[in-house]
Amino acid sequence: DCPICCLPLPPDRKTSTLMACCSKTICEGCSYTNAKREIRESLDQRCPFCRHLMPKTQEDAVKDFIKRVEANDPVALCEFGSRRLSEGDHESALECWTKAVDLGDVDAHFELSSFYRKGECVQKDMKKVIYHAEQA
Repeated sequence: DCPICCLPLPPDRKTSTLMACCSKTICEGCSYTNAKREIRESLDQRCPFCRHLMPKTQEDAVKDFIKRVEANDPVALCEFGSRRLSEGDHESALECWTKAVDLGDVDAHFELSSFYRKGECVQKDMKKVIYHAEQA
């Protein structure tokens, strides 16, 4: 659910925004409304949830995101694992998702289930596939 409006977030992640500063996923409606208000009132752009100043560059956004990963934020770890996988670093992805699962992230269970089903960097293990799928 969106932490601002409390409406359920759709499964399509393209219709929501993961905030690098606090690892909260905000729906596009709340993100748009906040940006519109800030422009209308000539305010600096801030995160609609934690009010942290929005990064001016992509490098600043990455720094904010890395801070969340280093703080062992399970949502950030899961997202970081997905980014690592897209870069071809399977071992790092597995490590991030495992840590996120230990911290209680449900999405990381889903990612691990897919990982063990495909057998990427690990042996295919149907028991782990089923376990992580049930947890997700």
